[in-house]
Amino acid sequence: MSAPAATDIPLAQRLAARGLDGLTLLVLPAVIFLLGLFIYPFLYGLFLSFTPKAGGSIFANYQRFFSDSYLYGTIATTLWLALPVTIATLVLAIPIAFRVRLMKNQRLLTTILVIPITLGTVLVAQGLLNYLGPQGWFNRTLMTLGIIDSPVRLLHNYWGVMLSLVITGFPFTFLLTLSYITGVDPALEQAAATLGAGPWERFKHILFPLLLPGLAITFCLSFVQAFSVFPSAVLLGAPAGPTRVISIAAYQAAFEEYDYSMASAVAMVMGMVQLAIVVAVLGLRGLLYRGPAGGGKG
Repeated sequence: MSAPAATDIPLAQRLAARGLDGLTLLVLPAVIFLLGLFIYPFLYGLFLSFTPKAGGSIFANYQRFFSDSYLYGTIATTLWLALPVTIATLVLAIPIAFRVRLMKNQRLLTTILVIPITLGTVLVAQGLLNYLGPQGWFNRTLMTLGIIDSPVRLLHNYWGVMLSLVITGFPFTFLLTLSYITGVDPALEQAAATLGAGPWERFKHILFPLLLPGLAITFCLSFVQAFSVFPSAVLLGAPAGPTRVISIAAYQAAFEEYDYSMASAVAMVMGMVQLAIVVAVLGLRGLLYRGPAGGGKG
């Protein structure tokens, strides 16, 4: 009996053979959403960055950025904020997540810890202005106790922005870290303990290698979030001085100079720096550990 011709096979069956069935088509809304809100704006911004407002070379905006220390210096300023904040939140999140996973009231404590996410950066910044200002309760308490004679300056400088980023970034880092830690099978750690391995040995040889892929992803996501700091740098920092981050430079180019082409170039540089750090972290993860991505329970 001869095989049926291709034209005799229903269209739906032929598309299904190529992986295009009704279930696959459900991804179309997500693809359209991604193209409309991410891909198209990125491509348009990239094109705009190569069309300088004043004319000239297509690289004029980038030449201006990297020839002006007031502009390219924002890269180091932003990195000096984002990297310590990312490391600090990750270092804080790991031991707390290890402790929380063993607690009975894990959901309650997790809810309390993630409250800063619901507040937003602006409300957190406003709270810090009230609490840590010269007349805030923090300085007043220390002065009342005689610990200090004059208010400690914690706002409108580097430390004010850093505190805000740690407060708003920690819950995000903690939730990701907790999800990875609770995904490790406790039997692995128990087996090592029965063989005489201490807490540090268990963490170093079992837990850390299993958590490393997830911690690297957490680091990257937290870094990108911290690198894009804007409200905290304006409200709690010194926008024209030590905390003039790259997002402020892009804002000033767009809404003070009305040079959207230059603002797009600054945004592209910002994206390139973020991408470089993410690629470096993921590359180092591959060099340090090449085992399985996790040791999940299920």
